[in-house]
Amino acid sequence: MQCERCNAELPPNAIECPECGAPAPQNIEGFDNTIEIQHILKTIMEKHGSILINDPTQFVSTLNDYLNGYEKERRLLVNAMRAGVLKNMVKEEKTNREYALLSAKSYMINELFVSENAAEFVLACFTYTLGWPYQSSMTKKEEEKKEEAEKEEKVDEGPKLKIDTKIFKTSDAGRHRLARNIVIPEGFTKIDSFCFDRFTFMRSISLPSTMMAIGDYAFSECKNLKGIELPAGLKVIEQGAFSQCGKLAMIKIPKGILEIPDNTFEFCSNLTVVDVPNTVSSIGVEAFSGCEKLEKLFLPDSVKFIDKNAFSYCPSLTIRCYVNSYVHKYCLTYNIDYETVAVGVGLKQKPI
Repeated sequence: MQCERCNAELPPNAIECPECGAPAPQNIEGFDNTIEIQHILKTIMEKHGSILINDPTQFVSTLNDYLNGYEKERRLLVNAMRAGVLKNMVKEEKTNREYALLSAKSYMINELFVSENAAEFVLACFTYTLGWPYQSSMTKKEEEKKEEAEKEEKVDEGPKLKIDTKIFKTSDAGRHRLARNIVIPEGFTKIDSFCFDRFTFMRSISLPSTMMAIGDYAFSECKNLKGIELPAGLKVIEQGAFSQCGKLAMIKIPKGILEIPDNTFEFCSNLTVVDVPNTVSSIGVEAFSGCEKLEKLFLPDSVKFIDKNAFSYCPSLTIRCYVNSYVHKYCLTYNIDYETVAVGVGLKQKPI
């Protein structure tokens, strides 16, 4: 890897360039796109100037434009910006940079309720943007990355499908508009955006084992859709995929899904059972808003971000979670009914 400033070769695991002192990019555990995002943030700062540091609103708007494809990371950075983390880092650095970094990390973990990995990711991004060398305790070492790559090379899984290998498009769906029960053949890997939007005749749909992604608003306003089984190989559910599916009562999200994005199950008014796997790390804006019949929802401790409006207009909801987890703290902060559980211990109800 070369230094972005002077093009000198960077030693493995360096935190700064030995030639010019510029910070070295680094990936944080759990955030394999850290380096790409660090470069994007550096570009933003060079293009728009340091004035953005003192204008969180403008910076947030800029982040939304530049980090389109990095939803989880964008949310973390936007929340940190709105909370004044970057601005305070710059202010406190004038006195003591080490204190500024420790203070920022402590604030994010204890006040914003993010995980230590997430706090390290934000610090790695912000320090790189400011030109500060930073030694993260959670940097993904080059040796670890090589070992992972070697393991992947050794595993012979045959030809691998990519998400966009074969897309089921709106033109394919059109011939099924009046059908009640729809079967998508094997081989298709993604359902296109708005593909079945407002298919009001559809009662059930069978997805192939090869399906890996469901596009944004793919099943929005399918008001009579009652049954859908998501295949085990599904990797991505995009924004609003099942919004306003008024008769959808149960959904099992397969293991491997990392995010429940904005508006995913918004106004699914009959949704009562949702199985969230321990791979999900974030739940977006109004993801379950208006799910009036949703009463019990267990959220694993893998969840490290939930938007404050994710469960708006869910009057009967009680969230089950682990004691002292991010989810537990989220429920306390936003006054959501909860039951806590520890390993080997029964559920505990929220004190009245």
